[in-house]
Amino acid sequence: MFQLFASQPLYAPLRPLLAGLPANGAPPGVDKLNELAAGRGIVSGSGAALRFVVPHGSGMSYEERAWWLGEVETRPGNWHDAFNALVWMRFPQTKAALNRRHHQVVAAQRQAPAGGRRGPERDAVTQFDECGVIVAGSDLQLWEGIRAHRWKEVFWDARAHMQQTMRVFVFGHASYDLLRHPHIGLCGKAVFLHVDAAWLERPPGEQLADADARIAQRFSGGPGEASVYGRPRDFHPLPLLGIPGVTPDNATSDYYENTRQFRPLRLVAG
Repeated sequence: MFQLFASQPLYAPLRPLLAGLPANGAPPGVDKLNELAAGRGIVSGSGAALRFVVPHGSGMSYEERAWWLGEVETRPGNWHDAFNALVWMRFPQTKAALNRRHHQVVAAQRQAPAGGRRGPERDAVTQFDECGVIVAGSDLQLWEGIRAHRWKEVFWDARAHMQQTMRVFVFGHASYDLLRHPHIGLCGKAVFLHVDAAWLERPPGEQLADADARIAQRFSGGPGEASVYGRPRDFHPLPLLGIPGVTPDNATSDYYENTRQFRPLRLVAG
């Protein structure tokens, strides 16, 4: 397992934390996760000091428990939940912003006549939390190629240029979990940060911190204010196994001919 974490480039944001885990391949428990989080000053969307706890019958939802108590439910022996905890440590501002936004949306729904319906913004927050990807790049043409589903053009024809001018940070904890046993069609929900050439030369930790702060700001609309990402379709699909170097299989151009994985853009009439 830890050989995978060391070799798979998409685990890079979590690698400093993964390197500190026991070598037995088991997911870390709450004691180890709280040890890793100690001293980082991580807080929930309400500002409550964060800690990871084993689930118990509190009668509160995951998000509300994190908001009110700063307690993040983390099931023992569960990589999905362990990755969620590790993402809290590496993207603390965005995780707090998502928790805050979720709380605001739920509170507004409770006051609405049709209270109880999830709505598109709550779905968007959940989707990004589970499978979000941050794409930072200096070349807007490459991002336009991703938005237009010109997959072979971006991933193969412009391969070297993409590797020079673009960085991809997986945010979603479900995506990290799925990358342990990746399958054809594994797809993230991507957002874009336009950066300059100097940014691309910064150390990875600085890049990550800046990306975290900027994406958090986009989710941080106050009560009654719109988030930049108010609907699931505000994100763009990104086939993770097409990113250069993610799998040895994508080292040939034929790999990108599989339309089951690299789907063309579907035009909506209208």
